[in-house]
Amino acid sequence: MKIISPIINPNINLTKKSFFSILPPNNKAVSSDQEAESPIDFIIEKARSIHTFWIKQICEVTLSSAIARGTGISGRSPEFLEKKMNTGEAVIAFASDGRWAGFSFISSYENGQYVSNSGLIVAPEFRHTGLARKIKDKIFELSREKYPTAKIFSLTSGLAVMKMNHELGFQPVTFSELTSDNMFWENCKSCVNCSILMSKERKNCLCTAMLYDPEEKE
Repeated sequence: MKIISPIINPNINLTKKSFFSILPPNNKAVSSDQEAESPIDFIIEKARSIHTFWIKQICEVTLSSAIARGTGISGRSPEFLEKKMNTGEAVIAFASDGRWAGFSFISSYENGQYVSNSGLIVAPEFRHTGLARKIKDKIFELSREKYPTAKIFSLTSGLAVMKMNHELGFQPVTFSELTSDNMFWENCKSCVNCSILMSKERKNCLCTAMLYDPEEKE
């Protein structure tokens, strides 16, 4: 995979807010007291090819989170994440000082009849700031924008994500109501709980399935 390093173009207007998203983290020291007292501003936008610079960090944080939780977080290859960024099927978040803060992506199945919201991850230093909910809102908005008639689904073992899904209009469903596309289920092989899923013939697992059906909402 070709990793694109950010190059500062002298013709770019550095005063534009969106330019923070292609700058590497700065080295300005901030005390923990200052961080606690000052609310953190985030920039959340549709990922693009310039954001491939952060793929390695996204993969590392995702893996470390899966190990720490000891529960299912399905991993994705750097090549897969690069494709998602290049096709505009992901969102990425940054702190206002340019540090990478979070990520999530979507995938479509069965000719766009189903769309998954997946890979939600927040950098450790920005957890418990409300960023996860903001990313969740943004990836849901992207799903509705690109696939307005699709059923949007999410598999998660995290209570916080279940709560966010519920607030967006998702409802708990059986696995039989999700896509039957083998491509989606192949991705579960990188999850620590895959053996449970397969032993249940893909009918259930430790994750909870949640679905947003736009027809029902209308």
